[in-house]
Amino acid sequence: MWGRGALLRTRTVSLAWGRGWSAAAPCSAPAEPSRVRALIYGHHGDPAKVVELKNLELAAMGGSDVHVKMLAAPINPSDINMIQGNYGLLPKLPAVGGNEGVGQVVAVGGSVTGVKPGDWVIPANAGLGTWRTEAVFSEEALIGVPSDIPLQSAATLSVNPCTAYRMLMDFEQLQPGDWVIQNASNSGVGQAVIQIAAALGLRTINVVRDRPDLQELTDRLKSLGAEHVLTEEELRKHEMKNFFKDMPQPRLALNCVGGKSSTELLRHLAPGGTMVTYGGMAKQPVIASVSQLIFKDLKLRGFWLSQWKKDHSPAQFKELILTLCGLIGRGQLTAPACSEVPLQDYERALEASMQPFVSSKQILTMC
Repeated sequence: MWGRGALLRTRTVSLAWGRGWSAAAPCSAPAEPSRVRALIYGHHGDPAKVVELKNLELAAMGGSDVHVKMLAAPINPSDINMIQGNYGLLPKLPAVGGNEGVGQVVAVGGSVTGVKPGDWVIPANAGLGTWRTEAVFSEEALIGVPSDIPLQSAATLSVNPCTAYRMLMDFEQLQPGDWVIQNASNSGVGQAVIQIAAALGLRTINVVRDRPDLQELTDRLKSLGAEHVLTEEELRKHEMKNFFKDMPQPRLALNCVGGKSSTELLRHLAPGGTMVTYGGMAKQPVIASVSQLIFKDLKLRGFWLSQWKKDHSPAQFKELILTLCGLIGRGQLTAPACSEVPLQDYERALEASMQPFVSSKQILTMC
């Protein structure tokens, strides 16, 4: 997806990066070039300082291309990390921000067979640049999704729920009634883990940071299917030994924090269990004691969805997407709490997405 050289021009800069370079306008009809808008960064740094809203021209369509009108695109932690230059996958600069979102097909090239005008589509891979109003993409860069699922669910489908599902399925052979423990339980992945686990008959212990609205957060996570919600401080208390006497110890732990939080997850894992790390919010290393590795035979693994996609075929990723769409259709998987923000108010959305204890994902809307 990175090197298919279509050219796109702005009024102030020239950009050459992949066939995805293009953007557009209001949601009613294709716009004049001056109304094509995208959030662009020309160098890495603080998103508040390097991201700019620019006018772009829509690239010409080829036979295998799809003209997409973007509807909504979230701001994920990985988007922020990519802009800062602290991520495992970085696009050539200048780049359009955003790795996830949903759009509606406006027109297709003559050789396109997988989608048609009116269909909803999401990115097949990271780096597509979804923070724009309109674009021309190659057909292979897109996956069709049902247009009867909620917009916010479609916009947030291709990263966090996929990560949650794969971590629950790929590391331990869990059976209904088994327990899973996770930190960062209020994150997009955390909320998806709670719901997908419940749909699979698994039970979850969900660890969160203490905060002023803790009871409200606890009630919301339990409404999603969380069995227990604990704070980091509670998990460290001596009394937790009695808590785990009344239930089987978890065989799977999901770590998005690192540092002391991950140490506590390991402490409560069942012998032979696995801790999967998929993030490092604390910016501190994962530390496991020698005794945990020798006497409990705990396993430490990592998960990155981009690598999973490299190791699997596009058809397998599409199958994963459709499995999750089935959960959404049955009411078993909903989008995380979201705040919709118009594209032109992107500065407010970026600022909110980087604040601590934010319980609402920022979603940029294009019309």
